[in-house]
Amino acid sequence: MIEAGIIGGAGYTAGELIRILLNHPGVNLNFVFSTSQPGKPIHSIHQDLIGETEIQFTNEINKEVDVVFLCLGHGNSKKFLAENQFSEKTKIVDLSTDFRQKSDDHSFVYGLPELNNAEIKSADFIANPGCFATAITLAILPLAKNGHLKDEVHVNAVTGATGAGTSLSETTHFSWRDNNFSAYKSFEHQHLNEIGQSLKQLQSDHEAEVYFIPNRGNFSRGIHATAYTKFSGSLEEAKKIYKDFYADSVFTFVTDEELHLKQIVNTNKCLLRLQKFGDKLLVTSIIDNLLKGASGQAVQNMNLMFGLDEKMGLNLKASYF
Repeated sequence: MIEAGIIGGAGYTAGELIRILLNHPGVNLNFVFSTSQPGKPIHSIHQDLIGETEIQFTNEINKEVDVVFLCLGHGNSKKFLAENQFSEKTKIVDLSTDFRQKSDDHSFVYGLPELNNAEIKSADFIANPGCFATAITLAILPLAKNGHLKDEVHVNAVTGATGAGTSLSETTHFSWRDNNFSAYKSFEHQHLNEIGQSLKQLQSDHEAEVYFIPNRGNFSRGIHATAYTKFSGSLEEAKKIYKDFYADSVFTFVTDEELHLKQIVNTNKCLLRLQKFGDKLLVTSIIDNLLKGASGQAVQNMNLMFGLDEKMGLNLKASYF
């Protein structure tokens, strides 16, 4: 049984992670660390867990756990690890942006299983990808693998309100978000760096820009992304490239069906649909931002790190109605 700990247990991603780990047949949730909620039962914050667990938040850390998940704000993971040491056997999965860019300063492996499956299996430290980065990278990665990214890529994506976390701001209040829609960080979203890094990993000569417009949707969870670029081949050739690339993937699927978020919300799946318009290939990609875009993918990475079935504990079902 894997002994697991969570650092930063009060947020949305931590809540999803707690739910998954409590029901994971190979894991015992050893502790949930929170500086804001110590001594309170977990179900006082994640209220759907009433009757599921009596674990309380703690401000103490078990340094001997087998794996620890960092669900901290961006920039805080590095600080936490500098101030707290775990045992040599402890594996780390970080859900922040702190270690996603390759650097000689750390040994974290970028945890996109469809890209770095073998490396993840032998890694001790994982940088879990961002939610937008996951949806967009999976939409165009097969093109990079086959050297087809020769022209700029245009991406438009919408995320649910949970993508902004639990902290309130002018754009997360219900009265602002409801019946509303807006773009933000156009062409300069922080996930562009990791997207570019992944594309160059498979197509080293990729220099074309990825133009990304992120949008806030008036729903709670899910990401709907559309990406298009020039592609000289036929639609059938494109579908073969994608299906071959994802042939061994257990969560990413290519479909001919029209996509909508109810197909993937509350699951760890990514669904892709390809269409051809003139010389442009349009790829639609949908994921749950809290699961495949965060906590579900983190557990997927943990399963790979410990030699478990990649899907263990992640047989999650979409709530269609």
